[in-house]
Amino acid sequence: MEFREILFNVDQGIATATLNRPDIRNAITHPEIIAEIKTVCKQVNENMDIKVLIVTAVDPAYSSGGNVKDMKDRKGMFQGSPAEIMEKYRSNLQDVLLAVYNVEIPTIAAVNGSAIGAGCGLALMCDIRVASRKATFGETFLNVGLVTGDGSAFTLPRTVGMSKACELIFTGATIDADTALGLGLVSYVVEHEQLLVKANEIAASIASKPPQALRMTKRLIRTGQHSTLTHIMEEAAAFQSLCHYTEDHMEALSAMFEKRQPKFAGK
Repeated sequence: MEFREILFNVDQGIATATLNRPDIRNAITHPEIIAEIKTVCKQVNENMDIKVLIVTAVDPAYSSGGNVKDMKDRKGMFQGSPAEIMEKYRSNLQDVLLAVYNVEIPTIAAVNGSAIGAGCGLALMCDIRVASRKATFGETFLNVGLVTGDGSAFTLPRTVGMSKACELIFTGATIDADTALGLGLVSYVVEHEQLLVKANEIAASIASKPPQALRMTKRLIRTGQHSTLTHIMEEAAAFQSLCHYTEDHMEALSAMFEKRQPKFAGK
């Protein structure tokens, strides 16, 4: 697929998807960008050579989420009866956010600017978030008379705790990067020009791990969000038994005893 709405590249096992519609503040509610993001998610899931996905954007915004001009004009996914709009939310915005959430490799949101509404929701769908000092975050749906439609009613309390999540959602407040860091919404705040440097540094550390075990580990963490300890222990035992029969496991042990860096082949 030829990408027009995003930029996509892979280097040494690290994929980077860059939203490339700065003219509409990288809104993610039109069919073209939705299709391209979903294609990227499918490609990284199917390619065992890709170990990490970074999601970032062309300045100045990370993503405004919905296109408010289309909302005002009742165009695109905001056009039709309530039942029709509901289905458009499900099959467009929610579908693309779930595609990012369900990526099978670790994901890093490199937030370069404002992440507002579903743009904040997009960042929350990623496993790790790194912010530029220019970044801002806001679950601003109530400010425009809407409910939190981006999954953040699920992800935000699990990230910053119920009380603070309720405050952010109910007030529609926009917070800066340092405030987000204090809340645990992001892992790092760096100077703007160092954003992708830091994201790639984290990605490189992750990409050095054996790919099969890495994907199983992410699956365990995600399952743990809505499961019991007993179930997670059972699933971990099953995954662990599979890992013991991989070549990468033996390579890791050999490298440890030989005091060298392991070379994992994904087998």
